[in-house]
Amino acid sequence: MRNRSVTYSAEAAFHALADPTRRAVLDLLRHGSQPAGQIARAFPVSRPAISKHLRQLREARLVVESRRGRHRVYQLNAEPLEAVDRWLAQYRQFWKMNLGNLKSFVEREYARELGEAASKGRKQPKSS
Repeated sequence: MRNRSVTYSAEAAFHALADPTRRAVLDLLRHGSQPAGQIARAFPVSRPAISKHLRQLREARLVVESRRGRHRVYQLNAEPLEAVDRWLAQYRQFWKMNLGNLKSFVEREYARELGEAASKGRKQPKSS
């Protein structure tokens, strides 16, 4: 058997992550593997609706399904999230740089305003 490198699609992961129920399922699976029935009981939607969400998560390779007897058990596969993280890294750097610039600007403005207020306080009122 050949050793294959698996490439995860950021687009498939983003599509799967776009839905709040699917994100909640992933949050649930962060705590460990769970059978489909237990996952379904955690949500106020029908079991078929949860099955569809699980299928989309499987297709995006964000979860792995295995069978234990009659039960389908789902486990989080965080590897596809690395593609999402790489995409987000660009924006983290952007915001880090821009927030740093904003901080410098606010500090300069604050110092300028303090300087102006102090110089106004030092001026002697004119006597008549």
